[in-house]
Amino acid sequence: MEATLRVIERDGVAGVSHRTVSQEAGVPTSATTYYFTGLGDLLTEALTSVMDEDSERMRRMSSGGDRRRDLAELLSKVAADPGRLLAEYELFLLAARQPHLRGATDRWLAAVSAFARCYTDDPVRVRNVAAVIDGILLHTLLSDTKPDADEFAALLEDVLPHAPRTPEQA
Repeated sequence: MEATLRVIERDGVAGVSHRTVSQEAGVPTSATTYYFTGLGDLLTEALTSVMDEDSERMRRMSSGGDRRRDLAELLSKVAADPGRLLAEYELFLLAARQPHLRGATDRWLAAVSAFARCYTDDPVRVRNVAAVIDGILLHTLLSDTKPDADEFAALLEDVLPHAPRTPEQA
């Protein structure tokens, strides 16, 4: 999947073919066609892989420590790699055109929602956390300056109540 993501970073989703991915991976084209009969299968697996990885990161942050600061640090690292971020958003937006991909994007949104529910049970605020995170990351793709962890932390303090909820409140 890393080879597929590197192709998307470099050439966009439109640049993905069995040939370009196999060349990037340094394997014969027959290797990619053996595992992925169509490009749709390859892109579905790439999206699923990325969303599952991102969802797992969010789940780990929901389990303790300074959650907002941990998320701010993660967002800062994500923003510092615009090629990878752009590849992830191209795959994410593919789900808007191909509804069968939404299971993977739904897992990411559920993980962000679970994180937000550590702070609030207000459904509007919970939904807005994902929108703010996605919005600021998209804005970083259009800017030459990338927010640092402190800027992300300030943003998260604006959209989430100050104190995390206790397990009894969750």
